[in-house]
Amino acid sequence: MTNPSSQADPTPASSGISNASSTWQHIRIQQFQHPAGEGSCFVEDEHTLFMSLLARPIRLLQVQSGSYFSGLFRQGDMSITPANIPIFVRWDHDDHYLQIRLKTHFIENIAKETLKKFPEKLEILPKLHFRNPEIETVCMMLFKESEQSQISSGLYIDSLANVLAVNLLKYYSSSQPQIANYEGGLPQRQISQVLDYIDSQLDQDIKLSDLATLLDMSQFHFSRLFKQSIGISPYQYLMQQRIERAKQLLREKDRLIVDIAFECGFNSHSHLSKQFRQVTGMTPKAFREI
Repeated sequence: MTNPSSQADPTPASSGISNASSTWQHIRIQQFQHPAGEGSCFVEDEHTLFMSLLARPIRLLQVQSGSYFSGLFRQGDMSITPANIPIFVRWDHDDHYLQIRLKTHFIENIAKETLKKFPEKLEILPKLHFRNPEIETVCMMLFKESEQSQISSGLYIDSLANVLAVNLLKYYSSSQPQIANYEGGLPQRQISQVLDYIDSQLDQDIKLSDLATLLDMSQFHFSRLFKQSIGISPYQYLMQQRIERAKQLLREKDRLIVDIAFECGFNSHSHLSKQFRQVTGMTPKAFREI
């Protein structure tokens, strides 16, 4: 367990190991490994989610906001520490866990955009030792993305951060809010507006907020309605279009592949090659030689 402050990155215990944190616009992700010991955590203006990555369970003691847990923590088990609330933990064996921190203003904005009724004093509640398959899936997707060497897509990270925030509000807030449910997809006029925008900005790092703002809609609901209309997520559609643009440019034999990568919104030759192979089953070079 680390002892971070809001002014600096988390500093692991002297005998612990921490990877470089991945920090995006609203969210920070970091994994830690520590030998048996104890520690505390206090973070201002960020809600913190801890998730165990251990293959074998360990025994933990957690003390937070007048509550405590003493028992086994297994892979996928989680704890939530709201902003400005300290947590103390003691563990009896090597520990390995994921720490995800979400800015308080981001959670507040998601609540205002997404909930049917926004409570005046919405709070994320402290929670010790729980499991939630939906949240675990999102956390592992974020973790996997944080380990990639390439720069992550803003649209992809925004989408995951929104889903995580909505689930925290849905299951672990003081108000037990109802999430507004919209069905039927987007009107064709709005779909055309969004697709035209994506096509004109393929070389840019498109954000989920950019697309949702076009339709004056919350990011969470935009993502759901877009998928209902198109059958795939905004990020998946963006990646498809970038690959299609790359295919067109690869037919121009004199163009350098690295230049094509940048023109299609990829940050390197290797980034284009990885995504191109996932979609087509071959490298850009092999495709060009067909």
